Amino acid sequence: MEQKMKQLDERGLSCPIPVLDTKKEIEAGSSEFEVLVDNNTALRNITRLAGNKSFSVSVRDLPGGEFALTLKRN
Repeated sequence: MEQKMKQLDERGLSCPIPVLDTKKEIEAGSSEFEVLVDNNTALRNITRLAGNKSFSVSVRDLPGGEFALTLKRN
């Protein structure tokens, strides 16, 4: 049985909350998870954080100007 990837739904939240929640998830030891955001500031800041923490990021555009970021530990 395939395990569902953990997902953080940060839509509707302003920075720095999405970044802080993502940082907590990284520090909790997650090696792969998805973050949903609905603004470019969160997208840029989470991508920068992920790079600094040795995570790769792939971004999918979602309807309504939202984004799904998949973070994977390098």
